Amino acid sequence: MFTTDVTTTSPRLPRVRASELVGRGWLNTGGRTVTLADLRGKIVVLDFWTFCCINCLHVLDELRALEAAHRDVLVIVGVHSPKFVHEADPVALAAAVERYEVHHPVLDDPELATWSAYSARAWPTLVVIDPEGYIVGHMAGEGHAHNLEVLVGELVAEHAAKGTLRPIGSGDGPYVPPPAHSSTLRFPAKAIRLPPAPAVPAPTGDPGARTGSRSAGSAATGTLLVADAGHHSLAELAADGETLLRRIGSGERGLADGGPDEARFAEPNGLCLLPDDVAARVGYDVVVADTANHALRGVRLADGAVTTIAGTGEQYLVGGSENGDRRDGARAVRLSSPWDVLWWPQRGVVLVAMAGNHTLWELDVLGAHGHGTAPGRVAGTMNEGLLDGHPSDAWFAQTSGLAVDARGAVWLADSEVSALRRLEWRPPGWEPGIPGLAAAASGDDPAEAYGEHSAVTTAVGAGLFDFGHRDGPADRALLQHPLGVAVLPDGSVAIADTYNGAVRRYAPPGADAPAGTPGEVTTLARDLAEPSGLLVDVHDDGSIDLLVVESAAHRLTRLRLPARLAGEILDHGAHRTARPVSEIGAGELRLDVVFTPATGQKYDDRYGPSTRLQVSATPPELLLDGAGDDVALVRTLRVNPAVAEGVLHVTAQAASCDADPAIEYPACHLAQQDWGVPVRVVDDGPAVLTLPLHG
Repeated sequence: MFTTDVTTTSPRLPRVRASELVGRGWLNTGGRTVTLADLRGKIVVLDFWTFCCINCLHVLDELRALEAAHRDVLVIVGVHSPKFVHEADPVALAAAVERYEVHHPVLDDPELATWSAYSARAWPTLVVIDPEGYIVGHMAGEGHAHNLEVLVGELVAEHAAKGTLRPIGSGDGPYVPPPAHSSTLRFPAKAIRLPPAPAVPAPTGDPGARTGSRSAGSAATGTLLVADAGHHSLAELAADGETLLRRIGSGERGLADGGPDEARFAEPNGLCLLPDDVAARVGYDVVVADTANHALRGVRLADGAVTTIAGTGEQYLVGGSENGDRRDGARAVRLSSPWDVLWWPQRGVVLVAMAGNHTLWELDVLGAHGHGTAPGRVAGTMNEGLLDGHPSDAWFAQTSGLAVDARGAVWLADSEVSALRRLEWRPPGWEPGIPGLAAAASGDDPAEAYGEHSAVTTAVGAGLFDFGHRDGPADRALLQHPLGVAVLPDGSVAIADTYNGAVRRYAPPGADAPAGTPGEVTTLARDLAEPSGLLVDVHDDGSIDLLVVESAAHRLTRLRLPARLAGEILDHGAHRTARPVSEIGAGELRLDVVFTPATGQKYDDRYGPSTRLQVSATPPELLLDGAGDDVALVRTLRVNPAVAEGVLHVTAQAASCDADPAIEYPACHLAQQDWGVPVRVVDDGPAVLTLPLHG
C-alpha cells in the first residue's frame, strides 16, 4: 500500500512572457493573422491539439462551456500540432475543424514551431496567458475544466481591478466562422444494412424523410442506416446510398431520448444491428455508439424511437472515483467515447470499442430480465500503447472499429497505434482440441468469462509513433490511423486505412504455413477521403462489393472488388512521429510532475492516495531504476548511459476537491495525462525533467 507524499510536489512554474504564435496559417479568422498584440487585454487559452487524439477531442468538449461563459473576455486559440502525416495536410485540418465544431481561431503549426516555443510535450496541452501577455498556467491532459474556470475567474477579477482587462466588443473578436455547407451526410462514420421493414401503412400526413416510420417498399430493396456524425443524427438511405428516406435525431448536439424528431445525439460513430429474437426482447433493434455523449443508445426501427441504454452522459476518467455501481444498471455507469459496437454471437453480448480509455467493454443487453446489465471492461488496462497478451493485460490505443469472423474472433482497428489487432475468446476451462466456443455467463464481472487461453494479438502495426503505407509481409506492413474493419468472404480482413485514404487487405497465413509465418497486406483501393467504415455485399454470382464510408467526402462509395481479392502491393514509405527531443543526462534523473490544486481546492485523499505516477521506457533498458507505479509525483530515475536514445512513458493522475470544510459533499476533479517523451542521453545533460500536469 503506497502512501501519499504531497510535500514533494513542485510549486507553480515561473511566470514568463508568452512567445509569438508562429505557424503556416490560420483557420477561422477570415484569412487574418492573429498576433499576441491583437489579444492583449484578453485572457487567452492556447489549446495544443491534434485531430487524431481522443483526449484532445475530450478537451474540445471541456472548453465549450468555458468559451460560452466568458466569450466577452476569453479567447481560445487552437494550436494544431500534428502527429500523423495526414494531419499536416491543410485540407484535412480544415475538415477536422469543421467536423469537430471548433468555434475559435486555429493556428496551423505543422513544423511544431509554436509547440516547441511553449515546451509542449503532450497532446493535449493547455497554456493560459493573462491580459498582460504572461503565461500563468500550463496544463497537460484532460480534466482541467474546473481548474480553468477558477483561474479565468481569478484573472478577470485581478485585471478588471488593475484596468488591464479589455472586454471583446460585439463582432470584435478574432473568430470568423467559415462558410456553411449543406449535404445529405456530414462526416458520416459507419453504416449497416437494415432488414426489410414489415409491410405497415404509412401514417396519415407522413412528411417523408422527416418521419420516424419506415417505408416497407423502400426497405425491401435493402436500405442503409448511417451514423451521420456531423449532423448528430442517424440517416436511413435507400439502396443507392444517396436518397434520404428518414432521419433519426433532431440534428442538434445533445443527449435526449424520444421520437426521431426530439432525440439528440452527439457525434454518433458506431452502429450494430441486433438479432431479431434479441431485439424483440429488449425493445430496440440497433445499438448506437454515441461517442461525444459517452453513451450507448437503442433505436427502435419501427418508429425511430431512441432510448439511452448505457452511460450517464458524463465521461469516465481513468483513475477517477469508482465508476457507478454495476448493480444499479447500465445507465449508472460512466463510459468514455464509445466509438464502435458489435453484436458478438459467440458471447451473446454487444462488444464496445471504448476509444476514450483504450479498452473493450461488453454490454449484456439480455441480462436483468431483458433490461440489460451494466457494461464492464473485458480487455485493456487503460494504458495507451501496443501490448499483446491476455485481454486483461493487453494495451490498446483508441479502439475504433470492430468486426467478427466466422470463427468468432474479433478484429479491431486500433487507430493510434495504426494497427490491426485480434481478440480471441476462450471460456474458463477451455483446452486446445475441445470443439466449440460455448458462451459462458458474464455474471457480475464479464471479464471473469475470459479464460486463460483468451488472447489479444497484433496482425499489423508497430506502435504509437510508427506508421506509413507499406504492403507485403504483415510484420513489416504499415497503416496510418485506421478506423474501420470488415471480414471478407474468404476470411481475410478489409481495413479502412483512414489517414492513408485507402482500403487495405490483410490475408492471414494459410493453415499449412509454418508457425510464425506472417500474413500478407495489400491495397485494394486508393485516393479515398478518410474512409472510416466498411460494409461487405456478396452478390448471387459471387462478386463482392465493398461499401466505403468516405467520411471527409460526406458520402458512401461502392467499390467492386477484384475476384481474386489480391490487390496491389505498394510501398509509400514508413514514418515516425517527429517531435522535439529532450536531452537528459545519464545516471540520476529527477522526474518532476508539477501539479498545484486550483484556488479553493485541496488534494483528495479521503479514499486513498490522491496522486499516481507510472513510468516505463522504450527500450526498457533505458531505465536502470525508477520504472513502475507509485504515488508521489516526483521520482528519481536512473538512466542507462549505454542507451543513446529512447522514449520515456509517463502517466500522471492527481485528484483534488473543494477545500471548504462547510461543504458536505465537495466537488472533486481528476487531472490526468500520458506523456511519451523522446529523450537523448548526452554527457552532462540536464538532471531534471519537468512535466506540468497543472501549474
